Amino acid sequence: MKLSGRELFHEFLLMTLGTALVSVGVYFFKFPNNFSMGGVSGLAVLLGRLVPMLSPSAFNGIINLLFLVLGFLMLDKGFGFRTVYCSILYAGLVQLFEILCPLSAPLTDQLMLELLFAVILPALGSAILFNIGASSGGTDIAAMILKKYTGLDVGRALLFSDVAIAAAALAIFDIQAGLCSLLGLALKSVLVDSAIESFNRRKAFFIITSQPEPVCDYVTHTLGRGATVWQAQGAYTGEEHHVVLTVLSRGQAVILRRQLKVMDPRAFLIVANSSEIFGKGFLRA
Repeated sequence: MKLSGRELFHEFLLMTLGTALVSVGVYFFKFPNNFSMGGVSGLAVLLGRLVPMLSPSAFNGIINLLFLVLGFLMLDKGFGFRTVYCSILYAGLVQLFEILCPLSAPLTDQLMLELLFAVILPALGSAILFNIGASSGGTDIAAMILKKYTGLDVGRALLFSDVAIAAAALAIFDIQAGLCSLLGLALKSVLVDSAIESFNRRKAFFIITSQPEPVCDYVTHTLGRGATVWQAQGAYTGEEHHVVLTVLSRGQAVILRRQLKVMDPRAFLIVANSSEIFGKGFLRA
């Protein structure tokens, strides 16, 4: 489906914001603390210690650009503009931060505070990118290549590689850096999923009422949402009812709950959370 100019600009801003959050978290919090949480940035941390003539920022840029070149050579339509833009922007921002704000030590002496920001910022940025079908490149490009040319379970292979990179910090740095890296990897995987679900979370309403007309009128004309109605019958009383199904944002959900108390105080209401709703006004299928 072709996007309008406004939608393209919105996605461009989201890609830039998501990539910037990843870059800030990696450069200002991962690199100074030797947090090797898998992926390209984790590998860059390890190589920065093993080959000290280049910084982790330099290795991060080199590896990302190498994956980008491999993507151009080995992938076709699955290798989109979003991945190219975010990958180049990510590598460039990390290098720019190193030039403008060179760091010889962590920003603070609070290890757990640094670890939280090293996890939360990239996780939030990755969630924004994944939510619009983009990525910051690196191991995501490797996953595309593996999926195309091998029969490997790509998700499991990448998970094992991330764990191995995080665990390597135990030997290359020290027990503290290694344990923090493993903990950060576990937290990141949980936070990315939670953030994506939070961005897309909507409220699905099942309203069992004997007065469907005012309810549907309010949903469609006041809230501007669609609704589906079907007939039902009470199992115990045998009375005829109607079930109204609609999906709303969280703000609209609060408004409808208050309005239902006025329109039909006897209405039976079931509210369910959902983060995967496809159709007009929600996610594109």
